[in-house]
Amino acid sequence: MKIAVVGTGYVGLVGATCFADTGNQVTCIDINEEKVKQLQAGVISMYEPGLEKLFTRNLKEERLQFTTSLAEGIKEASIIFLSLPTPPGEDGSADLQYILKVADDLGKLLNPNAFTVIVDKSTVPVGTADKVKEAIMNSGGAKLAESFAVVSNPEFLREGSAVDDFMKPERIVIGTDNEKAKTLLQQLYKPFVRQGNPILFMDVRSAELTKYAANSFLATKISFMNEMALLCEKVGADIDMVRRGIGTDNRIGKYFLYPGVGFGGSCFPKDLRALIVSSKEAAFDFRILEAVAQVNKRQKDFFINKINKYFQSDLEGKRLAVWGLAFKPNTDDIREAPALEIIAALLAKGATVTAFDPEAMPNTKKNSNLKINYASNQYEAMEEADALIICTEWNEFRTPDFEKIGQLLKEKVIFDGRNLYDVETMQTKGFHYESIGRKVVTSL
Repeated sequence: MKIAVVGTGYVGLVGATCFADTGNQVTCIDINEEKVKQLQAGVISMYEPGLEKLFTRNLKEERLQFTTSLAEGIKEASIIFLSLPTPPGEDGSADLQYILKVADDLGKLLNPNAFTVIVDKSTVPVGTADKVKEAIMNSGGAKLAESFAVVSNPEFLREGSAVDDFMKPERIVIGTDNEKAKTLLQQLYKPFVRQGNPILFMDVRSAELTKYAANSFLATKISFMNEMALLCEKVGADIDMVRRGIGTDNRIGKYFLYPGVGFGGSCFPKDLRALIVSSKEAAFDFRILEAVAQVNKRQKDFFINKINKYFQSDLEGKRLAVWGLAFKPNTDDIREAPALEIIAALLAKGATVTAFDPEAMPNTKKNSNLKINYASNQYEAMEEADALIICTEWNEFRTPDFEKIGQLLKEKVIFDGRNLYDVETMQTKGFHYESIGRKVVTSL
């Protein structure tokens, strides 16, 4: 099958590569000429485990191509995926200008004598498919009336495991009432659901809302556990015990129950805000989501206050080591990363910060104005530091050389925003150790 993917961001590039790997001819279109040249040369600008190998293989076998020309890219394509950015506006609503601009261009380019499926792959608010269809019809005219269908097919990719998520999806959601579109998409996705995971067909608006509902529900679980962690500290309970106690209940499940310094990334914060705004536009006050957003902000403030309190509200001249910049492990994505907000607050109080992250340092240097010093490894970051602060749960941070940490730090002080270490172990090793929702331990 011949497929076009408009947009070579995270979702577009992962999807295009995986579709090509099942034998389809995929052409990606992007207006960024330099990026297209790099992709044509086999250079991927983002870090995602497993992607580079698939990308290189399909580029070599010429199943994956790149162009800046929309007309060239969609030529003879039976399915066109719109994988374009929907950045939040000032009010938090999703900005659809990029999608609607491409829709307008497609109206002038679609072949009225061939049926084409236009797929909204980006995360978009309810009603976007109607707007895309209207834009295509306005620019293309009545001759296109029966020659295309606009479908919602939200993605459920987790950064750090996106290739596996795409190749072995738990479910595929497709919103359409067009039988031709159903047949084409069922054929396209058949190789990915051989183990019996469902393709869920539904109406377009329900499909559009499903992605927002999924992300907002997961964000709610995270914020709930962060609230529980704060309560545990107040009453002397241990959030790890509480988590185990409720996580074994099948109605609750064990995932997304780990407390920390709050969620970030390209999806949860943006999608949460967008759903709040679209709910208000529908004259509905979605109170629980507004609380989730407030809790997420407060969680970072709570962690910053822990550090500030330990240093008796005097961080001027303090040297702090930070492990982790990415919003989660196995990605270089720093969008709305809690680490950056925490670092900004510490710098504002007069501290200096030396950070290490296995993948996200180049991205941070390029896209952040924070005055951070960068270390070549996790131990170098701690040299003569007054404390170690952990913001991202990379695997290499889980079993470090604690003796070496104690030798490098001025004082054996760790603030762990991801609860990586056992409390009793840290006490035995003589550290002052503060985590989330567990007791504070001090050196023996």
